[in-house]
Amino acid sequence: MNNKELLKIAEDARKYSHSPYSNFKVGAALLSKDNKVYTGCNIECASLGGTNCAERTAIFKAISDGTSDIEAIAIASDNSEKNEPTYPCGICRQVIIEFGTDIRIITGYSEGEIQECRIKDLIPNYFTGSDFRETK
Repeated sequence: MNNKELLKIAEDARKYSHSPYSNFKVGAALLSKDNKVYTGCNIECASLGGTNCAERTAIFKAISDGTSDIEAIAIASDNSEKNEPTYPCGICRQVIIEFGTDIRIITGYSEGEIQECRIKDLIPNYFTGSDFRETK
């Protein structure tokens, strides 16, 4: 699957956003290394701490389905059609890097400019579970 196709799926997932407080709809499409796609949207609630981002929704769906080998995550927001990229927030960056430092992050607009980077480029000086393990 190419970046444009994955971003289009993220754009479609955005339609299901529950964002009555920010009015900012975000969709995500996760591509696993075995070519399965998991979608997510942002889900807000009145207790803002209970809000979940689109990227984490897609990741949690994949993990709960037994898939943890993530190849890429495409992100689309209300800004996408203006060719303004939307990148993962800090919490999402930390959750994404938990599953690999080379996961591709794709953002932009499927009918316009598309940008790609690696999660390790968005979260410098990152830490992962390996930082908690003893080295011998």
